Amino acid sequence: MDGGRLQNLINKGMGVGARRLGTPFVVYRPRTALQPLGSRNRIIQLYCAFNAQDERFRRVSGYGGALWWGVFDGLYTCTGDYLVGNDLSGNRLVYFVAAQQPLLPAQCVRTNAIVSILRPPAPAQGGYGGFVAGEAVAIIGGWPASILSEGAHVSGVLPETKFGNWVVLLPCLPATAFVGDVIADDIGRSFLIASVETSDMGVRIIARQVAA
Repeated sequence: MDGGRLQNLINKGMGVGARRLGTPFVVYRPRTALQPLGSRNRIIQLYCAFNAQDERFRRVSGYGGALWWGVFDGLYTCTGDYLVGNDLSGNRLVYFVAAQQPLLPAQCVRTNAIVSILRPPAPAQGGYGGFVAGEAVAIIGGWPASILSEGAHVSGVLPETKFGNWVVLLPCLPATAFVGDVIADDIGRSFLIASVETSDMGVRIIARQVAA
């Protein structure tokens, strides 16, 4: 049996398991920099199962982790797709597919925020160099992402708490984010990008939260 046929059989088996254990999810495939969950990006509806639905599935990371194993028919999905649905309790869930490795369940990232990445204009020589939201250009808009705290710095006799560092996970983007760009989320927080790492699993950003 060749590798392609074996992978097709595994995908079919994953799909059968998801129909027994999972719930319907809609697959979205982003095509532009704005609103990846728009109706025109809807591909198909699949049954999907994740760790929380059966004790035999093991979550990739523990408390506060973003990585989950997803069980569904991977024939219809690819890296970077979003999966939107509800768990067995009716809670809305949004994942993106970070990796689909041969012979394994898909590795997915569970999102907890909607973000836009804004790029401030270059300041004129000798001019004001701060961030002005009304003058910033949107690099991406409306993308579900995972935003997790990486810790805050505390120092001094009386604690002096600064805004903390955060890790932002996104699928591969249609535009390149740079150090100095600003991330704005759907609950009013702002983050200044300190580093950007792009890999086969998507984009990993380290950012510092700033005053809104």
